[in-house]
Amino acid sequence: MLTRLLSVLMVLLAAPILFTSPPADGQPAGRVYRVGFLAATPAPHLSAAFRQGLRDLGWIEGQNITIEYRDAEGRAERLPDLAAQLVSLNVDLIVAQAGPESAAVKQATKSIPIVFLIHGDPVGVGLVASLAKPGGNITGTGGFFPELAAKRLELLKQAVPGLSRAAVLWNAANPIKHLDWKAIQAAARPLALTLQSHEVRSGDNFQGAFNAIKKRRPDALILLEDPVMFRHRTMIVEFAARERLPAIYALREFVDAGGLMTYGPNLIDLFRQGATTVDKVLKGAKPADLPVQQPTKFELIINLKTAKMLGLTISPLLLLRADQVIE
Repeated sequence: MLTRLLSVLMVLLAAPILFTSPPADGQPAGRVYRVGFLAATPAPHLSAAFRQGLRDLGWIEGQNITIEYRDAEGRAERLPDLAAQLVSLNVDLIVAQAGPESAAVKQATKSIPIVFLIHGDPVGVGLVASLAKPGGNITGTGGFFPELAAKRLELLKQAVPGLSRAAVLWNAANPIKHLDWKAIQAAARPLALTLQSHEVRSGDNFQGAFNAIKKRRPDALILLEDPVMFRHRTMIVEFAARERLPAIYALREFVDAGGLMTYGPNLIDLFRQGATTVDKVLKGAKPADLPVQQPTKFELIINLKTAKMLGLTISPLLLLRADQVIE
């Protein structure tokens, strides 16, 4: 009898250890993490990709994680207030969708971990100390670099025979885009291209920029993407079609909307990739020690339907280089 009692007692003593041991994936048992998510403009398919990335890593909304969403609806001036709201909720981590959101969140907190999902040049604008050692409370995923703007210029020249003048549409209120503008100017010189700068700062500025482009009659259009451009992508693509302007973009979403061609990273992949960084931070890693992740693939996508509408013949060599051709 004594032996049996001792056996039962040992099982009971071991039970709490069994039930409180952390899961194999490293997530603390029983805790529900609260994550803030700040977006300058809504992108449902991208936030869905991010959530799927979390689910693949075992983070299930309503079970071990909750996400507080804040969306500026294309109004960048709202970002500081929305960032402050998330900080006041005392969340465990804040996700910044892109560059403008990252800047707003970094101003709002020096202690809450921050993960940005896409950024043009986090080192160039002083967001992180270096890609290898970000420092501070912020890290994330890069993706748009000034050098890519120059690459798009080369591709556009290959697609448009006789190209000599190109309009560049960009958001001058975004500090990162000034780096892109400098890079593309440098790339234009050896190609003997004249660039026409057309600045916007909000959705209200597009019509004025469109009118200025029409007056100057460029041969093609180049877009320096950011959240403002992304929000108004359909309007931009329709303008290029009306004016019969061949255009190159950084994101496939513009080609999906009818744009001619794009060269850049796949945003869905980057947002899923960003979920892995969030996973590491929630499991105890410090943003200061997590290198900024880089995209591993850049896609060239060409819309042949748009090319035909523009009366443009894309060379077979350029088509062979494309990762996808829409016919």
